[in-house]
Amino acid sequence: MKLFQKLIAAPAIISMASGFAVNASEINSTDLSKFTNSNKLVSFGDFKSDTLFPGDWAYDSLKDLTNSSKFNGNSVSRLEAAAELSNLIAGGEGLMNGAAIDRLSDELGSELAIMKGRVDGLEARVNGIEAGGFSETTTMSGSVGFLLGATDTDSSIAGDKLMNEYFFEVDLNTSFTGDDKLNIEIETGNATGSGVGADKTALDWGSDAGDVLKISDVNYTFPLGEWTVAVGDSMDASKVWPNACSMNNMVDNLGDCGAANSVDLSGDQSLSFGRGFGNGWEVGVGASANDGETSAGMFTKEGADYYGVALGYEQELFGFTVAYSDKDTATHTGVVAYYNPEGMPMISGGFENTDPDVGDDKSQWALGISSELGEGTISLNYGTNGAIVDDAEEIYAYDISYEYPINDGITITPFVYVAETVAGKDDSTGAGAFVSFSF
Repeated sequence: MKLFQKLIAAPAIISMASGFAVNASEINSTDLSKFTNSNKLVSFGDFKSDTLFPGDWAYDSLKDLTNSSKFNGNSVSRLEAAAELSNLIAGGEGLMNGAAIDRLSDELGSELAIMKGRVDGLEARVNGIEAGGFSETTTMSGSVGFLLGATDTDSSIAGDKLMNEYFFEVDLNTSFTGDDKLNIEIETGNATGSGVGADKTALDWGSDAGDVLKISDVNYTFPLGEWTVAVGDSMDASKVWPNACSMNNMVDNLGDCGAANSVDLSGDQSLSFGRGFGNGWEVGVGASANDGETSAGMFTKEGADYYGVALGYEQELFGFTVAYSDKDTATHTGVVAYYNPEGMPMISGGFENTDPDVGDDKSQWALGISSELGEGTISLNYGTNGAIVDDAEEIYAYDISYEYPINDGITITPFVYVAETVAGKDDSTGAGAFVSFSF
């Protein structure tokens, strides 16, 4: 019997043993015949009573054979007595008192059959529920976040405002072989202003789904020889790549240590390969098409297609990843790294160069530091506010946050950020806090 079935059946047996009453007139003895192999089933007409009293041979015999507190001088129901007899037989004590056990089994045979029939019936019902229920190999995790943030900017997109936004995601994972994983992500949210800003100077937080619940990612990961392969829709082509960035950034442009176009290839209909070589070395390659559901098609001259490769090395003290990508209209070369000395704050950062098909080269970088502070983690990050054309004046973004775990499932993160803008406009500034619930 499975654990879940035992948990279901146990209360039924306990309720019988604690005085569950069954009237003989309510039981059809013919229906009970399938629950016992005994040819000496006592008919209900032969019952002396529904209760055993001190002085009855069955009562006194069970009192002598068991240490149960049931037989304390008070009467017990025949079902209670049958439950104690069943425990006696299951525990093996009956082997030492074979004759007495046989006689008690004949006397209480009908009650034993009733108990067995009820448990068998519960097993059948539970099996039926499990057969049409949730897969035993599927797990679900979820998260809910709420953001209260204020922005002050000259941007015509955001403006000065106080925002209250939310984000909800459910992640379903199913394994069919133990080594594979089918992943389905469902999300919704209403992030617009202080969340997902169109100019990426706002927070790297939330979803702009417009309060519509939708499938955000469907992918399947499986082993292929020494490689791990992932294929899916709305999936990053770098899904199984190494990525040594360890920054906990707030401003979107600082994401992936400033090298988001190379180490995080993104994409839509994607195929990703990755493998390790031992001693911390890993490699990843991938390809993605953004027009697999349009007339342009996948991997055509008309479609937007991405290709990339990454090489990484990670140990406890330090790690790095170098990556190259071709994203249809530009190529990107980036490197990210972390340094994590024992007892010291973690330092992480990266650099990326962009070579567009048209126009001048651009570059961007980011640097972050994080450290435990009290029961939480404080993070400070700094870098260019997006890719800057070579020889042009750089603009920067700064953020600071403190992630505090209220308990295992709830975290609150207050933050402040500044994002410099083009000359002649005030910097974008923001402050607030978001609360996340994980389940």
